[in-house]
Amino acid sequence: MDPTIVGLLGLIVFLAMLFLGMPVSFAMLLSGFWGLWYLRSADAAFNLVCKDIFIQFSAYSLTVVPMFVFMGFVAYYSGIGAGLFKLSYKVIGHFRGGLALAAQLACAIFGAICGSLAASVATIGTIAYPEMKKFNYADSLSSASIAAGASIGSLIPPSVLFIIYGISAEQSIGRLFLAGIFPGILLTLTNMVVIYILCRRNPQLGPAGERSTLKDIVAALNEGLIEVIIVFVVSLGGLFIGWFSPTEAGAVGALALLIVTAVQKKMDWPKLKASLLDTTKLSAMIFLLIAGATVFGHFFALSRIPANLATWVTMFNLPNFVVIMLIILIYFLLGMFIDSLALILLTVPIFYPLIVGTMGYDPIWFGAIIILVAVMGAITPPVGLNLFIMKSVAPSLAVSSIFKGVWPFVLALLFCIILIIIFPEIAIWLPQVVYGS
Repeated sequence: MDPTIVGLLGLIVFLAMLFLGMPVSFAMLLSGFWGLWYLRSADAAFNLVCKDIFIQFSAYSLTVVPMFVFMGFVAYYSGIGAGLFKLSYKVIGHFRGGLALAAQLACAIFGAICGSLAASVATIGTIAYPEMKKFNYADSLSSASIAAGASIGSLIPPSVLFIIYGISAEQSIGRLFLAGIFPGILLTLTNMVVIYILCRRNPQLGPAGERSTLKDIVAALNEGLIEVIIVFVVSLGGLFIGWFSPTEAGAVGALALLIVTAVQKKMDWPKLKASLLDTTKLSAMIFLLIAGATVFGHFFALSRIPANLATWVTMFNLPNFVVIMLIILIYFLLGMFIDSLALILLTVPIFYPLIVGTMGYDPIWFGAIIILVAVMGAITPPVGLNLFIMKSVAPSLAVSSIFKGVWPFVLALLFCIILIIIFPEIAIWLPQVVYGS
């Protein structure tokens, strides 16, 4: 049988196992193993799988993952998010939809020390949703604005998704972190404009809050912002100017945040224990995903699907913009059913050679684009991860209310994606200034 047909059958088997409820990492591992067995032999498949898993689990580059994950969980358990939301509300809470606007700003700032989608939704959702409920915000706006706002943290460094893309595509994590800053700010502002327009058209969705005095705002500055600034400057500042490697930056950032929160008595032994336990669980899940994706990617390379994809695009002479939009559509559709992290690990080996190798696009720009599209999947029904974390944070919420309110924010993300496609400098200008072209 033609290797390309085998590759497509392997993809169908993978999707079938997903729909049957198998974890993504095992689905990739098993379908990849089957494909290697068919294209080579049983002995070759066993040897390749064992080698791929060993190489990935022993790779020094992966030590960056638990460092930044731990930093995120320390931020989550120390309660920094509550102070950031309080500060954000005092600054912009007097506008219509002020609590929802404050959630966007708090998510953006919290993202500077926490690159985890789940932790951002849980942190800001736990604080913001009860406040929105108290002020009679519509469930559709309150839940969707928090779920969408948490996505900003996947762009603002340190982002776990950028780390995984950097490892998969063998790109500079420092450059990728810088590439996410302006898109993250753009998405924050776009979400805020969406909220303002919605509440302007229907004031009942999100009433305006009280205007805070300058004294109140200044008093709230040390509710979490100081910790964020210290950690961002020490950790990521050291990374950007070349003092630290990504792993060292993560370790320094985690230690700095741990010391600051302990001194301020926001961190105790039970919280530290919970942070370490959750870091271990999430890191193990990420490592399994990477191992499964490596095996599946090896199978796909042998099936020659990435190479044939480039040939087909050249043969049909499609405009580059059309190819990019088709890839975005594929990401969007897959993102409805597959977790953002798994989606990046699954698709980068397929599309990266086409976009960067054949079409000649900047790999840093491509990373920013696919992170945005993968994040869009995290807030898109029916399997948007952020939506169901929001449901777990507020069990009284109807799933239909969350689904109903999220579509304006999906359009906001699509707007940002198109803008970065048209003006790639939004993503690549800052890395070029800091690191050179």
